[in-house]
Amino acid sequence: MELSARVASGQLETVLAVFPDLYGRLMGKRFAAGFFLKHTAQRGFHACDYLLTVDMEMEVVPGYPFANWERGYGDLHCIPDWSTLRQIAWLEKTALVFCELERDHQPIALAPRTLLKTQLERLRQAGFQAMAGTELEYYLFKDSYEQARAKGYENLETFGWYLEDYNILQGTREEPLHAAARRHLEHSGVPVESSKGEWGPGQHELNLCYAHALEMSDRHTLYKHGLKEMAHQQGLAVSFMAKWRADLAGSGMHLHLSLWDQVGERNLFAGEEALGPLRVSPLFRHFLGGWLAHARALTPFCAPYPNSYKRYVFQSWAPTSIAWTLDNRTAGFRVVGQGASLRIESRLPGADANPYLAIAASLAAGLDGIRNQIEPPAPFAGDAYQAAGLPRVPANLPEAVAEMEQSAMLREAFGAEAIAHYAHFFRTEQRKYDEVVTSWERQRYFERG
Repeated sequence: MELSARVASGQLETVLAVFPDLYGRLMGKRFAAGFFLKHTAQRGFHACDYLLTVDMEMEVVPGYPFANWERGYGDLHCIPDWSTLRQIAWLEKTALVFCELERDHQPIALAPRTLLKTQLERLRQAGFQAMAGTELEYYLFKDSYEQARAKGYENLETFGWYLEDYNILQGTREEPLHAAARRHLEHSGVPVESSKGEWGPGQHELNLCYAHALEMSDRHTLYKHGLKEMAHQQGLAVSFMAKWRADLAGSGMHLHLSLWDQVGERNLFAGEEALGPLRVSPLFRHFLGGWLAHARALTPFCAPYPNSYKRYVFQSWAPTSIAWTLDNRTAGFRVVGQGASLRIESRLPGADANPYLAIAASLAAGLDGIRNQIEPPAPFAGDAYQAAGLPRVPANLPEAVAEMEQSAMLREAFGAEAIAHYAHFFRTEQRKYDEVVTSWERQRYFERG
């Protein structure tokens, strides 16, 4: 994309320069295109370093060594990554570029996008590159975001009124948004595979084409952000909550990973070892072994909020146990494809996960499996929900964070500073949740308690 030519011709007037925060939200600035070309393109721009510490409400959170009142909340330096520049089809005359984050001329190691890049560099040094795909589920509402807030997020009307998994008729009703999303994403450098109904009223998923892990994370983040903006434009709302209502299916982010050679021509998971009907490599076996061995420790990066753990429900299509299977959706991991398409799917991440963090942690676990030749257990057959003796998905965020903090693998891969930073982030989410009196408590205890 030739930015200067499009600005000169009037095709572009605005440039969004952005980066993902700890939640995976896009933060940054809107620049007049002419100013961006003249000043920001070469020098980058600055933003307050508190953006890697604030909570969902943008409230200042004490206790972070990275940024605090004592340090004065100085600046981050945001430097455009020109490989990510694209024109955004759903916003008029607007381009977007992701940025690298630095402070004191050094990359900020704990920033989500940098954490993923660090793991990808570790893979590159070992002779591999990672390809990734994410399947992102969400609910679509007839209420707008403003209406949902005015209603206190109660009595919301989903776009459908029955389970719509693969249902074409219900998908047609929702097509005004999803057709726009497929079209706009395609025209914004985010190739789309398909969209379909899911196992809830108004629940849908829109799947992107798989890509290099960093590119996939950028696409995923832009798609999630963009779908909210497109829904807003149509007076609707979409939610990526892992569990928005107790009696309905949760929303997941099924994560597919495979390792390839450095030129991207050969899937290194394929090999000559027999594994049921498949032919796999020792690399595949050890990557799978590492991912399984560290699954409980990396769960906070897949399920970052207290609400995330309400998704892991018996026979809900979300996993409750850690086992691997051959094309079996009852377990936490399943192996799908063959030959060049052979890959491992983790069903642990929820739709609320930050993709940079979930993928970074998963790659770190797989690489540890390769380095230490960790063997996976035998494949599970049957209903994993009913099985006894399998390792369990952590029951809640505090349990998962304790596992994360005890992981020598994650401390080595991410660094002690990053682990401490994210532990404080996750515990802050839990503390905020614990401090709230809910409508359930009032209904249960107001009169009878």
